[in-house]
Amino acid sequence: MQKIILITGATSGFGKAIAEKFAAEAWSCIITGRRKDRLDQLAQELKQKFSVQVLPLNFDVRKNEEVTANLSSLPAAWQNIDVLVNNAGLALGRNNFNDCDLDDWDTMIDTNVKGLLYVTKAVVPYLINRNQGHIINMGSIAGKDVYPMGNVYNATKHAVNSLSQSLRMELLQHRIKVTAIHPGAADTEFSNVRFKGDQLKSDEVYEGYEPLHAKDIADITYYCATLPAHVCINDLVVTCTAQANSFLTFKG
Repeated sequence: MQKIILITGATSGFGKAIAEKFAAEAWSCIITGRRKDRLDQLAQELKQKFSVQVLPLNFDVRKNEEVTANLSSLPAAWQNIDVLVNNAGLALGRNNFNDCDLDDWDTMIDTNVKGLLYVTKAVVPYLINRNQGHIINMGSIAGKDVYPMGNVYNATKHAVNSLSQSLRMELLQHRIKVTAIHPGAADTEFSNVRFKGDQLKSDEVYEGYEPLHAKDIADITYYCATLPAHVCINDLVVTCTAQANSFLTFKG
């Protein structure tokens, strides 16, 4: 089997673009997602277009029992994972702290933090067994600085940043690379999900400038994953040219 990549949240946005990029380079792909119809469709597309092996796993990263059931007993041929991309994540709502929905908080924490932990915990034994591998965590510039009405989303992405740093240190003895990629504004489903289907609000986020695209992040992820064995990009902040940080964007 060719090199193997495992991508969570592969049914849209960064995850889908990353799956397509690596499949185009002849990597075998383990793709995961909650939406089975989209997952199965992507698996079929990757197989037909790129003639690669694909293992679709339909589960919710927020549910540790599902993560464990799917990942802790992978078929032997799929256990030699080279790269894990913890991509599953989301933002819900953009409100002042007092006006936030508690369910939104729980969903973000359970997905962005606990889901990443559950998946990594299940996959790391495969990497340690081979004494090699690479974990790429998809963070956000919201994990580098904060902005108003980002409160809990900011907090979850700061957690991803911190976890990535500690994992890098703890897994060093096993020759496992850990990279955190922190994208800025990107035109994916992100804003549509954040504003709960309000397309007008979603479109307004990207008016007046060209944001990042999913393909940009896929290309960067591939670059990080294919560097020589002695080279590791630990931390990478990526924005479009028009954006300096979480709250400063030039529109015009």
